[in-house]
Amino acid sequence: MTVRRRTFLQGLGAASFAGATGLHAFSSDSAAAQSVKAPGTRPIPSTGEEMPLVGLGSWITFNVGNDPLLLDASAEVIASFLTGGGRMIDSSPMYGSAQSTIGYGLGKLNYPAAAFSADKIWTSSPSNGRAQLAKTQGLWGVKRMDLMQVHNLLAWEAHLKMLQDLKAAGEIRYVGITTSHGRRHRELEQIMRTQDIDFVQLTYNVFDREVEGRLLPLAREKGIGVIVNRPYRRGALIERFAGKPLPPIAGEIGAKSWAQILLKFVISHPAVTCAIPATTRVDHVKENLAAAVGPLPDAAMRKRIAETAANA
Repeated sequence: MTVRRRTFLQGLGAASFAGATGLHAFSSDSAAAQSVKAPGTRPIPSTGEEMPLVGLGSWITFNVGNDPLLLDASAEVIASFLTGGGRMIDSSPMYGSAQSTIGYGLGKLNYPAAAFSADKIWTSSPSNGRAQLAKTQGLWGVKRMDLMQVHNLLAWEAHLKMLQDLKAAGEIRYVGITTSHGRRHRELEQIMRTQDIDFVQLTYNVFDREVEGRLLPLAREKGIGVIVNRPYRRGALIERFAGKPLPPIAGEIGAKSWAQILLKFVISHPAVTCAIPATTRVDHVKENLAAAVGPLPDAAMRKRIAETAANA
């Protein structure tokens, strides 16, 4: 599924288009960077490297093909994300042209060191894993991928062994396993218990909470980082609460929108390393990053948020 051009360009609102004005230069001492409060971070358990709590997904949103305006608009989203203090950008060979879109955006920014490249192996053929990784790296345009994950456990035994060998050789930095939509949790749990992995990626949001029972506590126990996909159920939760008044708890946690309440719920769980909402809009990038600024809910507040969302 490719993003519709009119929807994407309208969604950017007042954001400037890179093709017309030139992308803002990525610079740690730029005026834009200084005016934005940095999002909170959490350490990657296996190394202690700090990771901002909000990342950037690319499923559907960056599948824009070769359209020059949509490519430049995507690049502006990436620029806003990185200048706002974000790091992790996540993609997959399954996501259409998203990988090349990311490479285009990073190239416009001269491949900033702050970007943390997270991608996946997605092939049923164990012999094709390394070739797919090489293609992914070429599309991103980076010298080394930071994180490579086995996408949705597809042929995971062979691919994970290959990725572990590459990590040991210094060719990638981290390895992981992914799933989504609440699928195959039992198998995922067994992998977490028996395999040497740095990250697990899974679905978690205010309504999809099964992972709170076993997987999130296990991740903390085993020192595995957690990347959360579908924190908004691909926008369905944003639509669900559209037009509803903000509850009193919003002021208590510094949330200015339902989107920030929902995202703060996710990233405040102590096992979560980073959530990766996807968007086509610069204003939404800024809103998401701002959710990681200021107070985060404690356990009691998280319970109140879940109850409030269920009754709203």
